[in-house]
Formats: sequence, C-alpha cells, structure tokens
Amino acid sequence: MMRSQSLTMLLVLSISAATAAETKEPRVFDFKNPPHSYLEWKPKDRFAEFQEKVLKGEVKLDTTNDKSFLTSLLQALNIPVSSQIMVFSASSLQSEIINPRNPRALYFNEDTYLGWVPGGLVEIIAADPEMGPMFYVFDRLRPGGPVPNVTRSTKCMNCHAGNATRRLPGLIAESLLVSRAGSSLETYRRDVQGHQIPLEDRFGGWHLTGQHNLTHNHANVMGIPNAGKNQIVPVEPGQYSDLGLHLLPTSDILPNLVNEHQMGFENRLVYAIYTVRQLKSEGKGMLGAAAKAEIEERAQELARYIVFADEAKFPAKGMVGDPAYVKDFLRDRKVSKTGLSLKDLDLKTHMFKNRCSYMLYTDTWKAAPKELKERVYYHMALYLREAPDAQHAHLAPGERVAIRNILKDTMTDLPSWWR
Repeated sequence: MMRSQSLTMLLVLSISAATAAETKEPRVFDFKNPPHSYLEWKPKDRFAEFQEKVLKGEVKLDTTNDKSFLTSLLQALNIPVSSQIMVFSASSLQSEIINPRNPRALYFNEDTYLGWVPGGLVEIIAADPEMGPMFYVFDRLRPGGPVPNVTRSTKCMNCHAGNATRRLPGLIAESLLVSRAGSSLETYRRDVQGHQIPLEDRFGGWHLTGQHNLTHNHANVMGIPNAGKNQIVPVEPGQYSDLGLHLLPTSDILPNLVNEHQMGFENRLVYAIYTVRQLKSEGKGMLGAAAKAEIEERAQELARYIVFADEAKFPAKGMVGDPAYVKDFLRDRKVSKTGLSLKDLDLKTHMFKNRCSYMLYTDTWKAAPKELKERVYYHMALYLREAPDAQHAHLAPGERVAIRNILKDTMTDLPSWWR
C-alpha cells in the first residue's frame, strides 16, 4: 500500500496542475534533426531484430504465395492472426488499390503492426523504444522466390507525422464515410486517437464484426453521392470483396478496441519522450522550472490515459469479444500473487476489469526517461490512493487495490514509495 506521508511529501514537491495548465500549447519538434535525428537512428524495434535473424538464416519464411508468406511472417513476429481488422478506406501507401471491393487487413501485437492488401505489399510499423514508430515496406513477393527486400520508408511520414500525431512519427486511424472508390466523402473523427473517442464516432470505413451491441455506428457502410447528398448503403464483409483472399473473414470488435487503446498510449508516450529529450538538450542536461512544468503536463496527460479516466461509454448490453482473439490476447498476461492481471477483460461496462494499461509492460515504457516516468507514476498514484479526491475518483475502491497489487507484483521500476 502506498504511504500517505510519502504522497503528501511528493505533492508538496509537485508542480501544481494549475501551473502545468498555464504552459503554452504543445510544441512541434523537428524530429529529423538533433537531438532526435530520427532518420539516422539505427532501429532497435522487434522488426529490426527480426530482419537481422532473417539475414543470418535464423528465421525462415514461406514464400509460396501471399497468404503463406503473411502467415509465416505473423508467426515470426509473434502477431496473432486473430488480431485481424479490416479497413476499406483508401489509406496507406497503397491507397489506389484499397476500397470496398478490396479491403486492407491489419494485424498487431503490443509493439508491431502489419498491414496487407490483396494484390499489394506488406507494410510494417514497429515501435522503437526511443524513437517511436519505425516504418518498413516489403517489395512485392515473387511466389516461390526469396524473401522480398525490405525498405525503411520515409513516404509514410506524409500521414504518420502530421497533425494527427503532433508532427511526430505515430499511429493513426480515421473514421470516414467512403465512396465506392474508397475516397473520403465525410469525416467522423480525425487527428485524434485513443479509447476516449466515443464509439459512435469510430469505425467509418472499417469492417466491424462480432457481438458489439452498438445500435449506432459507422462501420460496414459506404456513401453514394445522389442529388447533392450521400446515400448510405451497406458494405458487409464479403458483400463486394473476396474474403477468401484474407486469412480470416472477420474484423472483430475486440481487436478494434485494443488497437485504438494502443494507438492512444503509444502516441502520447512518444510525444512525452521527445519532449523530455528536447528539453534536456536545450538545458544542456538540466531541467529548469519551465521545462519541469512542460514535463508535468505530459505526465498528467499520460497518467490519466493509463488509468482509463476518460474511457468511452460502452453499450448497455456490453460487448463480447472473439474467443480466439481473447485467448491470444491473454496468453502473455502478467499476474499478481492473487492471479489478477491488467489484461483481464470486462467488456460489460469497460474494456478491462482493472483499468490500468498493460502497455506499461512494453519496451517503450521501460526505456522512457526517468524524469517522465517518476512524474507519471506520481499522477497515477493520485488515482490509486485509498481516498482520492474528486478529480481522481473514477475507479472503485476494490479496483484501486487490485491495480496497486498487480503493479507491485509485476513491475520492476516502481518508485520506492509504492511499496
């Protein structure tokens, strides 16, 4: 249990929320130049490690055909096939071949995302612990030939380093009403990611399957311009496309929800990491009052996200996730001494039973600057106290106890005052 005296001392030392709120709008960083030098960085992400193993002959991939190659690649990267979600808006580098007749499939785990569209290329986004998302594109597969060459892409920055990610390399998703060609007719959400986005604003241009119980959503439809208005018509999975070209015929609600949560976490954390690195460079290793206030603002934002303080409201009947994905998602759950985990699903009123993000186990969080982590843990503690104030009181008492115990039993970098 956290000691109230220690928290009180930390509160005295903390820069107040009011001070942080008075800081300027979040700045834009030149990530291509020092102190970041993103383009010159030698990646340390999961996919970069995988490439080295392929070159050494330690990993073999099946190049018989596209589906065989895709399956073996997912297995090598430890990405479950059951994570498949499908989008038919004309997005990514391959926008010219993505539309309701040829949806793009996405697969992911906690740090690596793979996109593939029939007749196109395999694209990878992998989270580097220090620089954030790295972007890779395979050359076209020659069936039965060698493993295609891989290029580290910079063209992805046209979208993945724009306003949606605060001008840093990041993860994006949009919700659009699309035309037959996959182009945008209306926008329902843009330039924001995360579990706080109302469910009724998501899924435009996406297929959505499973027992989601959403009475109103933008999934599985397209627009046909008619007399100055957009006529809404259904685009059910397989209605216009050949689902046999994909590994699965599904785009289940649960991986859609998990993907959204992870995007919000990753982008917020990456922005905070770049903030600390920039401030330390400007201060020649020192952090003055203004710099600390800026870090404090990032820490407050991230801590609030980590404990799901603004999670979107669930439908009254809750949701049911695909059993295959549930099994794959839970396979690496880290448990407390009493058997509880941050990955334990609720899906009745919230995503998780213990509302604290499992993304704290990722390498990106583990490698985050201590100046940031200390302040994030402090603000998390305000939500997890025995008697939080009104601003930090969205978690039930039993849930707060469970989260504290899970973190103490499964984390290795908690401040000493947590124990």
